[in-house]
This record gives sequence, structure tokens and C-alpha cells, in this order.
Amino acid sequence: MDLLINIDLKKLPEPISYRDNIMLIGSCFTEHIGNALGEFKFSVLQNPNGILFGPDSVCKSLYSYISPREYLEADLFRLNEIWNSWQHHSRYSNIDSRACIGAINDSQNTAHTFLKKADWLIITLGSSYSYQLTKEADLASESIKNGVANCHRAPANWFTKEMLSIDVISFMLEDCIKQLKQFNPDLKFLFTVSPVRHIRDGVVENNRSKARLIESVHYIVNKFESAFYFPAYELVIDVLRDYRFYDIDLVHPNYPATEFVLEKFAATCINVESQQLMKEIRKIMIARKHKAFQPATKSHQQFLMSYFEKTRALKDKYPFLQLDEELVYFSQT
Repeated sequence: MDLLINIDLKKLPEPISYRDNIMLIGSCFTEHIGNALGEFKFSVLQNPNGILFGPDSVCKSLYSYISPREYLEADLFRLNEIWNSWQHHSRYSNIDSRACIGAINDSQNTAHTFLKKADWLIITLGSSYSYQLTKEADLASESIKNGVANCHRAPANWFTKEMLSIDVISFMLEDCIKQLKQFNPDLKFLFTVSPVRHIRDGVVENNRSKARLIESVHYIVNKFESAFYFPAYELVIDVLRDYRFYDIDLVHPNYPATEFVLEKFAATCINVESQQLMKEIRKIMIARKHKAFQPATKSHQQFLMSYFEKTRALKDKYPFLQLDEELVYFSQT
């Protein structure tokens, strides 16, 4: 008896490999994928603006990397003694405006350089809602009149929100991809829709929002040969479809759910050779996290030496792997 719905997961025609540079951008589910790929030592750059949910924010940030745009202190606003950017996550916020703008522009330059040589751009969209500043905010510069990416817990009356239509989202994504292809003709795109449920918008509204994203993404995938779709949303909502696969907030997929999705991601989006290499790296990562009760014992020293040799052998065979930290750790004999 089948206990799970079977989704026909289509493998990428040219799967991701360890030699690829991968940029990831979008919702918090983006970082589940990005953190996993980073731990397995893929070359990744994730969310240069921090977490973004809407297609308007994602596209605007990508345009800014192409230039790259230089942000000015006039683009910041101050709230509760902290300087923030409407286009960036609060990880960039700082009590010092110069430190805030410096970190933002460093990230812009890094994103520009990485995106130019990137092989893959993985975009995870979370919501169809767009947020606009109202007159009550009185903090808008010309650069953010088309919407904000992060509300920074500012008063609710500073914002209005609207659910973008399928046509608007499709146009945004299509124009963005065209400009990205001019900037980097070899770039390929992998779209996902986040399974994180935006219940604060309302259950019905969340489903409408996700449906618009899914329809828009499939329009893009059908239009561009270099664009593909990975059904992370469907794997959680339609295959697992049980609250035991969510955290206590009943909104975010929990560890077993994300591991299930990542397993399917690897099987369909990463080539066979790289999947085998991931197994070897996993062993090293597990050993790296091992906590010895008695570090001075001969058995632990032999353990470290053994994994130092295994790591060095892997580094010699695959020089592009970033294993320097592991080599330093295992050399502490």
C-alpha cells in the first residue's frame, strides 16, 4: 500500500556539479538549500541582501547586482536607534550608519562578481505580496518608491500591501531573466516555491499567494530553456502533508521535512559523480562535529590523524574543494 503520493520528479538535463558556482536568493527556505550545499562544500553565495520573500524584492536585488548599485547613507532610515535599509534584511542593520552601508556595499560587490561567473541561480519565492511605504513613514527615498523588501518591525501604518497578479509577477521575472542572460549568457535558473506557510496573511490568502507564484514560475519555465522548476512546495504540501513535519509554529517545515526535500533535490538536481562525492564529504563533516570527552587520549589523536589523511587525500583528488578548515582541525594532534 502506498502511503505517500508519488511526484514525477524530473532530473535536470545538465545537473549541478561541484565545479559549478551557485547563487541562491529568496525566502528563508532558500537558506535550507544554501546551507546544505555550503556544508557539502559546493561553491555558493546565498542571499546577498538577506532573506527576501516577494518576486519584486528578488528582481530588484538582482538588478542591483548587475550594475552593481552603490547604496548611500541617504538610502538608510533610522528606527529605534538602528540604521536599516528597506531593501535588506536586518542582518545588515547597525547602530553605526557607516558600518551598515559598508556591509551592504561589500555584499553588492561580492554579488556582482559572483553572479558574473555563476552557473546556476536558484530562486525561491515565498509570497506574492508587495509592501509599499505610506506617507506616515516619511522615510522614503526615491530608490524605494516601488516597494520594500523588509519591514524591520516598523509600525503597521507605515505600509500598505497588495497581492501581485500573475501577469505582473510573470512580467517581473521575465524581464529580470532577460537582463541576467545579457549579463551572464551561461547562467541557468532553478525556481522553487517555499513550503513555508504565511499564515499571518490568512490561510485562504496564503494559498492564493502561493498559487500565483507557482503559475508565474511555470510560465517562465515554459518560456526559457535555461529555466527549471524543483517542486519543494509540492513535496511538503502534497507528499508529506502532515503537521508532524512542521515545527511547533505549524508554519515552518521541520528537520525531517527539510532533509526529505534535500534528499530529493540531490537525487534530481545534482549529478551522480557529485552525489558520490557528497557521501565522502558527509563522513568528514560528521567527524568534524565529533566532540571527544577526552581529547588527550591516544584513540582520539589517532581518530584526528585518520581523518586528516582522509581529508588531505580528498583535497588532493579534488583541489577545488574548500577543506582548509577541516585540515586545520584534524591536524590538532
